[in-house]
Amino acid sequence: MFSKRLLFVSICFLVIANILYAQRIVYSEPEKEDSRRMVFEVIGKINGNFLIYKNLKSKNWITVYDNDMKEVSKVALDFVPEDRLISVDFFSYNDFFYAIYQYQRKNVVHCMAVKADGNGKKISEILELDTTHIGFSANDKIYSVITSEDKSKFMVFKINSKNKENYVITTNLFNDSLQRLKRSVINIPMDDRNDYLDEYYVDNDGDFVFAKFYRQNSDVISRAALAVKYAQADSFSMHDLGIEKKFLDEVHVKVDNIHKRYFLVSFYYKERRGNIDGFYYYVWNKLSAKPEMENAITFGDELRRDAKGDANLKMAFNDYFIRNIIVKKDGGFVIGSEAFYTTSRYNTWNRWDYLYGSPYYSPYDYYSYSPYYNSSWYRSRYSNAQNVRYHADNIVILSFDKNGSLQWNNVISKEQFDDDTDDLISYQLMNTGTQVHLLFNMEERRVNLLNDYTVTPGGQISRNPTLKNLDKGFEFMAKYGKQVSARQMIFPCLYRNTVCFAKIEFN
Repeated sequence: MFSKRLLFVSICFLVIANILYAQRIVYSEPEKEDSRRMVFEVIGKINGNFLIYKNLKSKNWITVYDNDMKEVSKVALDFVPEDRLISVDFFSYNDFFYAIYQYQRKNVVHCMAVKADGNGKKISEILELDTTHIGFSANDKIYSVITSEDKSKFMVFKINSKNKENYVITTNLFNDSLQRLKRSVINIPMDDRNDYLDEYYVDNDGDFVFAKFYRQNSDVISRAALAVKYAQADSFSMHDLGIEKKFLDEVHVKVDNIHKRYFLVSFYYKERRGNIDGFYYYVWNKLSAKPEMENAITFGDELRRDAKGDANLKMAFNDYFIRNIIVKKDGGFVIGSEAFYTTSRYNTWNRWDYLYGSPYYSPYDYYSYSPYYNSSWYRSRYSNAQNVRYHADNIVILSFDKNGSLQWNNVISKEQFDDDTDDLISYQLMNTGTQVHLLFNMEERRVNLLNDYTVTPGGQISRNPTLKNLDKGFEFMAKYGKQVSARQMIFPCLYRNTVCFAKIEFN
C-alpha cells in the first residue's frame, strides 16, 4: 500500500513539475544604448546562440546571446558602409546566416551579400548580387529580397517605375549558395494611376509570384490577377480572378509548396465603399495550370455578432484586416484576421482614405518596391501621426477544408490600445505543429501582461494560465516576436524606455 501511495505521489509530482515548466521566460539585460528609437531585427537561433541585429543612427552591430540570454559578444558590421547604407536583410540557417544589404556609392546602388556564423563573424567573401545606376540619392530600397519557404531559393528583384505605363521588373534568382540561376528583365504594362503590384513571393521551385490589381478611384479593387514567372521563364503568365460584381479589399498571396498551389485571399464587398460581406479566395494549381478553387464566403449573423465589438451587425468586419493565411497539410487552409483602427480628436480613420499614409505609393520617384510581402505592417515601427490612439481588437479565425468549404470559425475577444504608437498592440503566432499559439498583451491591473491562447486543428480555443516569470517592468512588443525553433520565440521588450529581448520556451 505504501509503495502504491509513493508511486501515486511521484506521478503527481512529475505532472505538476511538467505543468510548472510548461514555459520558461528569460530576459536579456537592458542596455542604455538600446534606446526605443533603435532599429532591430531578430535574426534567429544559430549554433545554439540567439542573434539580434541592431542599428542606431549610423552604427550597425549584432548582439549574440547564449541560451540564458546573457550577452556573449557584440559584433560591429564593419563590412557595411555606414555612410550610405540603405537597408539590410537577414536570412538564418541552423549554422550560419546571410546578410544581404544595399548601399549607394556615387550614382550606383550595390546589392551585396555576406555569410556569417553563429558568433556573428564573417565567414565568406563579400559577394555582389546586382547593381543599379541611378541619378538621385536613394533613401529607401531599390531592391527587394525574398526567400522561399525552405530557404533553397532567393529572389533579388527591382521594379523601375519611371514610366508609369510600363514597369520594368528585373529578377535575379539564386540558390542557397547564392549562385545565380537566372536573370530576367521583363516589361509589364501598367495603368498610370490605378494599377498596382504587391505581395511578392518565391516558391521552393524558384517560381516568382505576386498580385497585380486595379484600384477603382484608388479605393476598392475591381480587377485583379495572379502573376507568375516560372524560374527559367522570361515572361509573366497572368491569371485573372473572376471577381465579376464583387469588389476586393487588400489582396494577399500565400504559397502552398506542398500541393504546388498559390492562394489569393481578400475581404470583399458587394458594392463600392460598402460594408465587408465576407472572404473571397482564389487558388491556382501549378501542376494542372488552372484554377482549383474560387469562391466567396458570406459572413453569417452569428459570426458577425461574435466579431463586431462595438460596431453594428452590418459593419462588424469593416475594421478587420487579414493577418495570417496558414495552409494545412491536408490541403485545407486557415485565415486569421484582426480588428485594427485608430481614433483621433481631429480626424476619422477609415480603410479607404489611409489617413496616416497609403501603402500603395512608393516614397521615391523611379523605383518602387513592396515592403508588404512579409506581413508589411509588422515591420514599420514609427508613425508621424500625433495624438492618435491605435486599437487592435478581436481576432477572427476561419478554417476551410481541402475543397474550400468552411469547417469552423472562432473568435478571440480582446481590446488593446496605445497612444501615438502601435508597438505594444496586436499579436504574434507560434506554430508548434500540434497547435498554434496566439500571444498578445492584455492590460491587467494597469499592467500589460502577455497572454497565451492556443488553437487546435479542430478549432478549440483555450486560454492558457498566465505565463510565469512575467516581470512587471518588461512590456512585450508581441507583434515583432519571431519563432526561432520548434518551441522557442524571441520577443523584443520595452524596459524603462530601452529595448531588451525575452526568450520564451514552450515545453
